Amino acid sequence: MAWIDLEGAVNVRDLGGLPTADGGSVMPGRLLRSENLQELSPADVARLVDEIGVTTIVDLRTTAEVEIEGPGPLDAVPGVRHKHHPVLPELGRRTDAVAEALLVKKTAADRSRFPDDLMCGHYLGYLEERPEEVTGALRSIATSRGAAIVHCAAGKDRTGVIVALALLVADVEPEAIVADYMATGERIDAIIERLRRSRTYADDVSSRPVTAHLPREETMKAFLEQLHVRYGGLEQWLADNGFADGEVGLLRDRLRQA
Repeated sequence: MAWIDLEGAVNVRDLGGLPTADGGSVMPGRLLRSENLQELSPADVARLVDEIGVTTIVDLRTTAEVEIEGPGPLDAVPGVRHKHHPVLPELGRRTDAVAEALLVKKTAADRSRFPDDLMCGHYLGYLEERPEEVTGALRSIATSRGAAIVHCAAGKDRTGVIVALALLVADVEPEAIVADYMATGERIDAIIERLRRSRTYADDVSSRPVTAHLPREETMKAFLEQLHVRYGGLEQWLADNGFADGEVGLLRDRLRQA
């Protein structure tokens, strides 16, 4: 994996070099993935913007997360656009009781969507409950002038799904997509340590053992399989949700090795 070691983020990597089905590869410096970017140092910002060429932040967090966390260091950099695509249902500023009830309902829907794997059902929920945000995130990657960096909180679930979809469009081998998803597990202890310092995420990550946050190979494999079983493949799902053929081509060309 092409890890990018930074002072203020621990789960950052460049997807460049991943193999495609026709023997090609993903172009380095086009698509990056990360966890929360709030703690980036000035040196981190310089590396991402000046050295790697990041021009687009694809932020998958909810509006509440964004508001609580506040602006991040990259948001103040001229020439870097912040594209917000929350792929989870927005709970807004509801009472704790209402929010908890809605989360219970969401979990039940995820379980019924794919009983064999709750997280796979959760991932499919992004496609079925927030399709406009999923396609919007892919569109932001496709239209980025320079490198796009996709992130959420831990950089595992929301980020993992959007990156997997982008890589599928680029014809990356499914085994490589699963391997990239699993790579987050190599740094899960450091990710959890960072999130425990945040008032936004500390309670959630501390309420479960670290092992509960680990990515599971079976989950991503099931998700990729269900794209075909439920929707007739990713390109069919994209077409059904307003992502035009030209946009598919633009995203593929953006990510493929020149």
